[in-house]
Amino acid sequence: MRVISGLCKGRKLVKLQGRQIRPTSDRTREAIFNILGQKVKKAKVLDLFAGTGALGIEALSRGACHATFIDLSCDIIHQNIELCHFEKKARVINYDIVKKCLSEILNEHRFDLVFIDPPYGRGYIEVALQKKSFTDLLNKDCIIIAEQSCKENLQIKISALDIYRQKKYSKTNVNFIKKN
Repeated sequence: MRVISGLCKGRKLVKLQGRQIRPTSDRTREAIFNILGQKVKKAKVLDLFAGTGALGIEALSRGACHATFIDLSCDIIHQNIELCHFEKKARVINYDIVKKCLSEILNEHRFDLVFIDPPYGRGYIEVALQKKSFTDLLNKDCIIIAEQSCKENLQIKISALDIYRQKKYSKTNVNFIKKN
């Protein structure tokens, strides 16, 4: 696993170990960022279920101004941020997104890009999107990129959000969601 482009292009990141770990492949990450294009420049990024932090780090490498990483286990995220020298542009929060309210820890923050890459098959994307005040964390033209198994079908029941593009990469569906 490596940074695809930007300031840290080619830098290898520390991987999570284990059979249940499924980081976003380099190919899928590259495709996502090619679709996002210039929207990454100067963006404020939220990386939920961050894992290794690869999505947020890729955004920082490509010109995002700040990234907030949230996961239950953050040691590897810290290591990867240090490897890329993004300590001043990153905030890492050890937090249970599924069981707790996001606005508790992000009450004054607004984001331009949100990455949601949870464990597959548990409905965590819907859980995160339906959190109280989640849409209040999003700037006007915010884009949410949500990854899930190709066996899953994302159902958004929030009138303020709309899936505007879906792409399949191998066994992964990538959903691009806009705030209305």
